[in-house]
Amino acid sequence: MSSVLGVSVGAGAVRVARPFTGDSAEQAARNFGAPPQQRYARARSGFDGPPDAFDVQAVPVGERRVDELVADAVGAVLAADSRISATAIAYRDENHARAIRAELARRQFTNYELVPDVVAALEFLEYSGELQGFGTVALYDLGASGLSVTVVDTGTRQVCFSERTSDISGDYLDALIREQQIASGRIAHPPDHTGLIALDKLCREAKEQLSSSSAVALPSTEGLVLLSQENFDALIMLAVESSARMTRDVILRSEQPVQAVALLGGCAQIPLVAKVLRRWLGIPVIVPAAPDTVVTRGAAMLARPVLHRPAPAPFPAAPREDAGPTSPEPSQSWPARPGSAEKFGRRREISLAGVAVGALVVVAAIGITLGWGPQVLTHDSQRQDAVTSSVPASTTRSSSEPAIASPTTTAIDATNESLAAPQPHTYPTTTPEAPATTPGPNTITIIPGLPPVVVPTLPPLFPPAPPAQAR
Repeated sequence: MSSVLGVSVGAGAVRVARPFTGDSAEQAARNFGAPPQQRYARARSGFDGPPDAFDVQAVPVGERRVDELVADAVGAVLAADSRISATAIAYRDENHARAIRAELARRQFTNYELVPDVVAALEFLEYSGELQGFGTVALYDLGASGLSVTVVDTGTRQVCFSERTSDISGDYLDALIREQQIASGRIAHPPDHTGLIALDKLCREAKEQLSSSSAVALPSTEGLVLLSQENFDALIMLAVESSARMTRDVILRSEQPVQAVALLGGCAQIPLVAKVLRRWLGIPVIVPAAPDTVVTRGAAMLARPVLHRPAPAPFPAAPREDAGPTSPEPSQSWPARPGSAEKFGRRREISLAGVAVGALVVVAAIGITLGWGPQVLTHDSQRQDAVTSSVPASTTRSSSEPAIASPTTTAIDATNESLAAPQPHTYPTTTPEAPATTPGPNTITIIPGLPPVVVPTLPPLFPPAPPAQAR
């Protein structure tokens, strides 16, 4: 006989739930006074059994990472019970789910499913009959780290509006009790962080006991924690009213006809919370048994083996050339849109044109590099040779041989040899021609065909030495 495992992830604890073995319709009738098929609706996941027939265990988070604690808890339960064939883990948001999925993948866990905590809570509340007759409800989840208010449609399980705040939480209520006990003088302030954590744990235990008793007295190393129900209600009244105001605002912003409010989380067991919400909202307030384990038991109801889960819609495959024409199926997930073939053809033509243009650019770049590069380098070397050879020529030429040739007799540059020389044209101009520069001893030709550059004669740096006098 196989079993399932449900896991819920909270800021204060990680809870696991497994159905009890050996439960039957007769046992359920003895526990609740009616057969299950008359008392409970059938779960959408196929679960069939009493809603409280679960073995629920909680593991405090403490200083550990939540995703690591979830993986440790799942691994320990699977190792202890080989009959578990499916696991469902309820998560609060995408960051939670991403971290848990990464840690489980690192440890090579595969037979599990992640479900939103809202869906898990609805699964349990609908199965237990708590939401019978309500179409739109608000889930008021007050846990250790904050308050979440979610408006959801029970028929479609679609979230209409959701909001979360950390202004009110179970840890905040514990801190109120701690400060009140220290201010009363019965408890000394802990000297270190370890003593503060121990006192907070004691205040949390007092808060949980006040859910079912009128007073509590818990001893500790720092003193006696003594608190009555009346003092506790007066202490947390403002915080609870603030949560009721937030719930009313969320319902108004959702613009949905909310018919009831279901309380979840450990703090939902505080009697004052339900009382204040009924007074502020004026609609039915549902407090299920053990509201802190509703999500965990709902996750166990949703747990299914990997092979039994509905397969996702297949992605449409490309049509084969050898296959004949087939008529489209009415249940096709992605129906073909009109004109999709034409759009695909146009995109393909544009892509081919882009490839052709890119190839031309590459060929042109290679041609320029291979064809013009050597000529440019040759031209530069010729210019360098001309400059180099002109410098000594200015010092060795004679007066009968001019150092600079006329522009009309200048040789054509090697770079332009392949180009046809244009016919000379004469244009009338009124600008007088510049007088020709007579080559002198300080004249240097840098570029053939251009006027020479006259280098000025620099004066000597030191005055000439006086002539030596004859003795």
